[in-house]
Amino acid sequence: MRKRTIYAWGVAIISFVVLMIVTPTIPQNQEYHDFADQREFFGIPNTLNVISNFPFLVSGIIGLVFCYYKNYFKFSLQGELWGWTCFFIGVAAVGIGSSYYHLDPNDARLVWDRLPMTVAFTSIIAIFIIERIDEQKGTVSIIPLLLAGVISILYWRFFDDLRPYALVQFVPCIAIPLMAILLPPMYTHSTYWLWAAGFYLLAKVEEAMDKVIYKWTHHIVSGHTLKHLCAAMVPVFLTLMLAKRTIETERISLLKTWKVSWTKVKENGSKVESCTYTYTSVQPEESN
Repeated sequence: MRKRTIYAWGVAIISFVVLMIVTPTIPQNQEYHDFADQREFFGIPNTLNVISNFPFLVSGIIGLVFCYYKNYFKFSLQGELWGWTCFFIGVAAVGIGSSYYHLDPNDARLVWDRLPMTVAFTSIIAIFIIERIDEQKGTVSIIPLLLAGVISILYWRFFDDLRPYALVQFVPCIAIPLMAILLPPMYTHSTYWLWAAGFYLLAKVEEAMDKVIYKWTHHIVSGHTLKHLCAAMVPVFLTLMLAKRTIETERISLLKTWKVSWTKVKENGSKVESCTYTYTSVQPEESN
């Protein structure tokens, strides 16, 4: 098992090196700092882009408190507590770092926007490894994954190359939904992961359509402001999941759950009610 872990890390490192060799550098486009909504209210530059980060701070602090308040989330593994602690610290720090950046957008301040995001992204990957693959491997991976995120930011800042940061940001966007669907969960309410992923995807679309949305809304709200609000729903959904979930008595992946649902629908003549109970957990069928 230890050899497999070494091989896995070796393959990942070699793949990264090859990718860095065969792909061109990605410098930071300075137009990125030119946001659609630059209005100032109450003496706050870029007001809506600044204050729309407040939900990150609130949800991060709430999640962090619940992590330690009488074991409210009922963690069964020590690695889970460490992983979720890092995640909620990262979320709360996004609220501060992103607000700081949007007061005066530039590369130097952007570091403090992106750094806490990488903490949140990499923590989530570690949490998935802990809960769905192996507790020890996941716990041990927390520090290396966090370091990889920090190094990706430093590499961009010193070499003006976004490739490592792009990997840190977008690999979880692909890996997390896939793992949520394919790997058997340790807990119930796994579909909350997909809701969180969906809102994050929507946030990225709104970010790309910043100026278009600002025009569509007749200069009421920009895409980037909406991006903050949608992305802030990610920790909200994950906090709700942690509060509601229980140990899964029968560990079945969401993919198999959906297959069971479809089979039941076909057998029962496409009754809608026959597939609703299976989206969050699969109950053992009683023998006739």
